Amino acid sequence: MSKQIREVYGSVLAELGDTNENIVVLDADLSGSTKSALFGKAHPERFFNMGIAEQNMVATAAGMSTVGKIPFVNTFTVFLTSLGLLSARDQICYANLNVKFGGAYCGMSDALDGASHHATEDIAIMRALPNMKVIVPADATATRWATKYAAQNYGPMYLRLSRDVYPDLYAEDAKFELGKGAVVREGSDVTVIACGLLVHKAIEAAEMLAEKGISVRVVDMYSVKPIDRELIMCCAEETGAIVTAEEHNIYGGLGSAVSEVLANEGAGVPVEFVGIHDTFTESAPYKELLAKYGVDANAVAKAVEKVLERK
Repeated sequence: MSKQIREVYGSVLAELGDTNENIVVLDADLSGSTKSALFGKAHPERFFNMGIAEQNMVATAAGMSTVGKIPFVNTFTVFLTSLGLLSARDQICYANLNVKFGGAYCGMSDALDGASHHATEDIAIMRALPNMKVIVPADATATRWATKYAAQNYGPMYLRLSRDVYPDLYAEDAKFELGKGAVVREGSDVTVIACGLLVHKAIEAAEMLAEKGISVRVVDMYSVKPIDRELIMCCAEETGAIVTAEEHNIYGGLGSAVSEVLANEGAGVPVEFVGIHDTFTESAPYKELLAKYGVDANAVAKAVEKVLERK
């Protein structure tokens, strides 16, 4: 079954508000889209529509956190990680305050609104902030865990949430852990390390390549920061080649994070990057955008074949 990630996020927020009166939710006039409105309907006294004033929203959340509240700030990813960045850096991360960031419509999932509404640099931005944790869920179960984990554990956390519908990947009782990834498909020739939507595209590619006799391991690196260094090295040693895949610029995101580990550990394995190649995107149907900018199953399959030529 497929579920809309933003709906799951909003529903879990509302549920958490039932049992924790310290949770407050702020939105920059997009609560119907981010689905934080579900919390607002259930707990109107703890819901704050801050208007189109992202920096003010994040700064307000910082203040709330200093008196014991657990603020979740919400808007489209591109606005949260740009217009809200100064307050996120100087007020929240610098002081290590307990504020959570729900970045909705990540990647190109706000397809028809074009480059101004697409977020393809956000992982790079947020993982560069000291004290910030970065989580990219790939299905409804992972989204539930990420939202609950953020509410129950101290510190700044960024949840990268899509507008799109994702197929189920995990059983409802699956276990997750910050700083870990999960092998979602076994393979021996090459490992694709992906996050978010690209986990599903990687699985599609693995199924396509299996018909050619290529065995592809797929890893869901849902915790981008901190990242699972042990799993990355294990995959490098066991399969001898790595492809990273993300709906994000190839600079600064998951691919960079994985490569930093490989370089630091001296792993001499070939790496290929699936992602948006240092360009702004445009307005079009989502499926067409994924194909044009090289972040679909065909792009992953081509990268796998390319990296195997270098193995």
